Amino acid sequence: MPSYSIGQAAGLLRVSPETVRRWAESGRLPALRAPDGTRAVDGPALAAFAKERAAGLHPVPDRAAATSVRNSFAGIVTAVRMDEVAAQVEIQSGPHRIVSVVTRESVEQLGIAVGVSVTARVKSTEVHVNVPGGPGGPTGA
Repeated sequence: MPSYSIGQAAGLLRVSPETVRRWAESGRLPALRAPDGTRAVDGPALAAFAKERAAGLHPVPDRAAATSVRNSFAGIVTAVRMDEVAAQVEIQSGPHRIVSVVTRESVEQLGIAVGVSVTARVKSTEVHVNVPGGPGGPTGA
């Protein structure tokens, strides 16, 4: 079962190590103290904490249409680049930057522009997952 140092957990949660230390000291994030005095967070506990923490980060508006897409990110449009046929739309959703290429016609019909609140929905036939230090991945500490 994998475990993570306070610094590694902070990197995965995109917060400071001090924030993770406070969460561990308050009992909000379970952490064990190793014999050498360092703290470690076990992988499943960190995954559950990350999932609970993110539950309210990207809410889908109640007026949203029914859909089979489960990966929805509410955000704000930060950039739109258009040519004759296609458009590149950048969305900031919490700490996540999402870039989508859609038709120019779609951007115009939907009124997508910088500053507009949107929901990005992601459904893909292919998702790549890399594990640092795993087979085929870079090695590291």
